[in-house]
Amino acid sequence: MNRRRVHFPAAAAAASAASRRFPRQFPGSFSLRREIPWWYQTLDPGSEFVARWNHVFLVSCLVALFVDPLYFFVPLVGGSACVELDFRFGAVITFLRTVADLFYLMHMVLKFRTAFVAPNSRVFGRGDLVMDAREIAIRYLKTDFVIDLAATLPLPQIFIWFIIPAIQNPTAVHANHTVSLIVLIQYFPRFFLIFPLHRRIVKTTGVIAKTAWTGAAYNLILCTLASHVIGSVWYLWSIQRLSSCWRIECQKEIKNKRYPRCQQHFFDCSTLDDPQRKLWLNSTLVLAKCDAFKDDDHLQFGIFASAFINEVASADFIEKYFYCLWWGLRNLSSYGQSLMTTTLSGENLFSIFICIAGLIFFSHFIGNMQTYLQSSTVRLEEWRIKRRDTEEWMRHRQLPPELQERVRRFVQYKWVATRGVDEETILQSLPLDLRRQIQRHLCLALVRRVPFFAQMDHQLLDAICERLVSSLHTKDAFIVREGDPVNEMLFIIRGEVESSTTDGGRVGFFNSITLGAGDFCGEELLTWALVPTSSLNLPSSTRTVKTLTELEAFALRAEDLKFVSTQFKRLHSKKLQDAFRYYSHQWRTWGACYIQVTWRRFKKRKLAMELARYEDVYYMNGSDKESECGQNSNGDEELSRLTDDAAGTQHLGATILASKFAANTKRGANHKVTILDPQELKMPKLFKPDEPDFSADLGES
Repeated sequence: MNRRRVHFPAAAAAASAASRRFPRQFPGSFSLRREIPWWYQTLDPGSEFVARWNHVFLVSCLVALFVDPLYFFVPLVGGSACVELDFRFGAVITFLRTVADLFYLMHMVLKFRTAFVAPNSRVFGRGDLVMDAREIAIRYLKTDFVIDLAATLPLPQIFIWFIIPAIQNPTAVHANHTVSLIVLIQYFPRFFLIFPLHRRIVKTTGVIAKTAWTGAAYNLILCTLASHVIGSVWYLWSIQRLSSCWRIECQKEIKNKRYPRCQQHFFDCSTLDDPQRKLWLNSTLVLAKCDAFKDDDHLQFGIFASAFINEVASADFIEKYFYCLWWGLRNLSSYGQSLMTTTLSGENLFSIFICIAGLIFFSHFIGNMQTYLQSSTVRLEEWRIKRRDTEEWMRHRQLPPELQERVRRFVQYKWVATRGVDEETILQSLPLDLRRQIQRHLCLALVRRVPFFAQMDHQLLDAICERLVSSLHTKDAFIVREGDPVNEMLFIIRGEVESSTTDGGRVGFFNSITLGAGDFCGEELLTWALVPTSSLNLPSSTRTVKTLTELEAFALRAEDLKFVSTQFKRLHSKKLQDAFRYYSHQWRTWGACYIQVTWRRFKKRKLAMELARYEDVYYMNGSDKESECGQNSNGDEELSRLTDDAAGTQHLGATILASKFAANTKRGANHKVTILDPQELKMPKLFKPDEPDFSADLGES
């Protein structure tokens, strides 16, 4: 005792010092939790620990609501005209009930240490948390403490194992009434305790069940629990009705002074070996008058007649329990329409309660369960409705069969790829930082597969990924046609497309290439976006892009690309421009065409120079013959050699025509040089050059 007196003030001082040293809140780090004793920690009502505990306590409340009605199955008909208590089954139920009571007790302890939001601070936002333990305790004692205490007290255990054995001459009927009264009284606070707990979970986490099937199972458990309670009460009331019938007939025999005399304790199975009871049982009419088989009109037992006709009261627990559960579920689902009641007010009130409870449960809980089940297939049903509407629209508009088939393929492919989820709407509803991180996770690896984007830094790639949208196309679909305005760039994720051009409809010209995963198309849009003073009109496509397979790609729209090119000047760097030209199939086609045209011009100029030389020699040879007839032999030999070469290689008429064509070619070349002068037009580096001149092919023909 002296040691306790010496150390108790020290412990109190240490506790007060700890409370002043550490904040009264639930610490975030595990090491700090070990330093602060748990009885000094104040819990945040919005913390993860409290949210998990609420879910655990909700499950324990459902288990407790299931265990309490099992006390009604403790009394049973143990023999002829006697009722007894199944103490072995009662011990099991008492153990389960005690475990459930421990959860209620722990919940009360946690509520003494859980902070609350001050009511006067709920003006803007969430409000201020009150962390003081004294204020928390006072508030809890004024609000929910009485209900929680009434739900936590182990009243059935106390009455069964302590009070009833202490009563002199206890009977099963007396114990039956006492336990049923205690359980029914305590069942109401335990039942109403679920509603604030349910609201608290929804307020903290948003939903009571995270998946549709979990929500459906939760509502199904509630309906089954209601059937379990109704069936248990019906069983207990049937035992009571049979006991009441025995006592009424016993009183009649006592008044009639029938011998052997009936006694009330004969209906307890502990008197089965009593000689007087055996003698009374052989001559009494109590069993005959309380026989449910003779109650054809249900005037004596009413809705409880089936319990004795089917021998439910004397059956094993498993058979007895499932029959009572079925009786409760059947009458709840049918709103008690098949019940044959007597004129007793209690029985009629019980039937009315079954009808009202059936309406409530099957309108609310079954409706919620149907909603949960339908939510798992709501997108599929929406897709079916949309597909049906599309079919009706196509038939109404009398579209050709090939167009109808293409529409069906696109609708089917979009459902397979997205499952009816509008990704763009979901992303737009998120904050900017979170949306940027998600887009980076989804698109960065795919964008880096494009060689042109591999040259960019992370900041520029993030800006591009943030504005990419998903694009789906079916097989044999034209993404863009030659001459149409280009409104987006496509970066192919999977699939193949064919990119072809006729150079503006030039006769005899056709260029085609196949693009796959990692390639891009719509380069005209990038050229248009990089022009500082570009017009509002979108550029025209120089190629026709057609899908060869099902195509999935990311699209970068014109306004987004213009914004990126305006905000990030690094996109105008010479390194990126050279990379764009190198990987662009458009620029490769232009380069090949210009090389061909340049080579043809070189060949034409070379031929023209040769023909001009031959023509000069020819005319010079003719003039020399008229003016100088007496040249030396060396001059005659050279003139004859040149004349023979010119006559052998080209006819005079062809030579003159070739000379005129060469002069025209020179003038055309000089005109081209004047047009392509960058000083006069001031064209940007990436602007599309003029189309090559293929007139050489026409000249040769």
